[in-house]
Parts: sequence; structure tokens; C-alpha cells
Amino acid sequence: MPLIYMIRHGEAASGWDADMDPGLSDRGRAQSEAVARDIEARALTKLPLVSSPLRRCRETSEPLARIWSSGPTVDERVGEIPSPTHDLKARGEWLRAFMAGSWNGVEPQGGVDFLAWRRDVGEALTALKEDTVVFSHFVAINVAAGLATGDERVILFKPDNCSVTIFETRGSSLALVEKGREAETKVN
Repeated sequence: MPLIYMIRHGEAASGWDADMDPGLSDRGRAQSEAVARDIEARALTKLPLVSSPLRRCRETSEPLARIWSSGPTVDERVGEIPSPTHDLKARGEWLRAFMAGSWNGVEPQGGVDFLAWRRDVGEALTALKEDTVVFSHFVAINVAAGLATGDERVILFKPDNCSVTIFETRGSSLALVEKGREAETKVN
């Protein structure tokens, strides 16, 4: 059964409430170099790469893509949770409140169907038919962990920047193999 190495992007240059699509900070670039070496050491062979379309994930994928001479396939389904607002201050406040809840009873808001987004994350991952490295986001990684364990909380754990959470695909379901490194971290 395929393994999915789901990597949270490196530290972003700014937060969710300051920039719609920030790149990586200097620290984030160093983290992405380190996780590339880690994945290269774990993998027995070059694996397919998949990335969120957001800049911080694409930039996190670059060192491993360079090592393996292959770029990632961009898949918006492993992207960041969509926001019901484009106002940066309101966006940050909304995210903090949303993350404190559960998926039970979540209603569409601002034209965003969050349960459909959650389902799409799961479908993107279970569709992978071979071991794959996926560069994604804090909430999306938690979605996968929740789907794998049957936990309805939005946030189950706090994956640190460039931590690696490993899942196994089992047909149309996921199994959590190993949680990524956790840290007291701000979400950005």
C-alpha cells in the first residue's frame, strides 16, 4: 500500500493575516533544504512530488525537486483551506476561530463549502497509487490525520514547519503511520 510523506511547508515570510500567498523566509528555505535531505535518505528511490499551488509549498518542494531532477505536480486539492474572506485581518481571525472547532455541523460560509474541501483533500491523497511526497499545509495535514483516525476535530496536532507526517493509502481510506514533529508554532 502506498505511503504518503506529507510535508508541511517551511516557515513563511509572513502570516495568514498579512499576505495571501507568501513565499518562504530564510529560515523556511533552510528547513526545506533539511527536509529534502531527510526524504532523500528515507526513500529507496525517487518518488513523485505533489505540491499545493501556494508559493510557500512550491518553494519548499524545490530542494527535493532539484535533487531528484523532477518538479512537483501542482494539485489545488492539497492546498490551504479556503478562506471565506479576502480581508487579511478578518481572514486571520476567522482561521483562529475555525481551527478551534470540529467538522461536525460546519456550514458553507462566504461561498466556501468546507466539507467539500475536506473531502477533496482525502480524495487527492487516496487517489495516489504509489509512494509520493506531498507538500501541503497545517490544516490539510490535520484533515488527513482526522480522516485516518476518525477524529472530527479540525486540529488534532500541530505539525511544525517542514515536519513529515506519513500516511498509508488503503483504497479509499487513509491510515496514519507516523505523526510529524510537533511544535508550538504560529499558523501561517
